Amino acid sequence: MEPLIALVVGFLAARLTGLAGVEALDAWQPALRVGLALMFLFTGFAHFHPKFRVDLIGMVPPNLPRPDLLVSLTGVLELAGAIGLLIPVTAPWAAGGLILLLIAMFPANVSAARRGVAQGDPLGPRTALQAVFIVAAALTIA
Repeated sequence: MEPLIALVVGFLAARLTGLAGVEALDAWQPALRVGLALMFLFTGFAHFHPKFRVDLIGMVPPNLPRPDLLVSLTGVLELAGAIGLLIPVTAPWAAGGLILLLIAMFPANVSAARRGVAQGDPLGPRTALQAVFIVAAALTIA
């Protein structure tokens, strides 16, 4: 739920900033990119925070090698994608890459939900959240 809150709060703050006169944010797409960037910064940093890292490693399906390395790699990709969303020329590529990353990571969410591990939200709500994040990223590509 925290990533959704980061997305919504970031979007609303950026949109209000645009309405207050910051021309670069005076449209819904740039504001949505800011919200997504905030969300992916939040989730990307979680991959390296000791408290969350253990849970994220536990979410990796048991049949995949080096769960610690996979969590580090996805964290770096999320952080890079967040930065890419904030640069207009790279934003469409970053959004596309993040969509692919969300799709690639979804099996870990399914596995975590089925195994009942930490961070393993019930599959229905997790699927709905993933869909929201994918649609939000897709809407920023123009």
